[in-house]
Amino acid sequence: MNKTLKTILCIVLLPVIVYLVYAIVASIMEPVNFNKQKDIRSAVAVQRLKDIRTLEVAYKSATGHYTADPDSLILFYNTGKMDIIMQVGSNDDSLAVVNTEKLKKQNRKITPQEMYERYLKGENLVFSIKNSIPVKDTLFHSRTDFVADSIKYIPFSGKMPVEMDAIVKTVSGVDVPLFEAKMPYKALLKGLDNQLRINLDADCRASNRYEGLQVGSVTAPNNNAGNWE
Repeated sequence: MNKTLKTILCIVLLPVIVYLVYAIVASIMEPVNFNKQKDIRSAVAVQRLKDIRTLEVAYKSATGHYTADPDSLILFYNTGKMDIIMQVGSNDDSLAVVNTEKLKKQNRKITPQEMYERYLKGENLVFSIKNSIPVKDTLFHSRTDFVADSIKYIPFSGKMPVEMDAIVKTVSGVDVPLFEAKMPYKALLKGLDNQLRINLDADCRASNRYEGLQVGSVTAPNNNAGNWE
């Protein structure tokens, strides 16, 4: 083979070799990049599901039931109130304990509010009182990244809605309020390699797991646990 032919072959084959190397590297890195993005997106989704759970629990404490309507949770956060049990004084203060017991013996019908008024006037007492506080002043007030309106959407999905449900189920003769919130991978991983996402869903089904992230359950009470926990 003469020198000219060798040169021509090198020129022709070099782009082919470069393409093959690129294709091999890309095929190896595609699952790696997919899993990396899945972990990033899942972290955001988990935090949002935790926020939904926090709001649901607070909503139930105020209303006696959960809700399947995210707008109700948002309205509750923006305008609702929560009852907070606040302790006034300290049980380690023996004088306050004695004064409180003495006061209760003298007036068995005395209310926490009346005790609070006495406390403000300088009486050394210890007791608990229930206060009604705006939800906004109680939940997420230290979270600069919390946006209430975002809880209704699956992140990275183009504003696809979180799948929510809430029921009351009779368990051992007792009515138990239940809720669930779901984010399927099909929405959460939108825009990533579709075949890898399909494979992920298949793996979940084979393991009898939900194909996505979920908190709570309306089919089996799980103490509002998330399937990532």
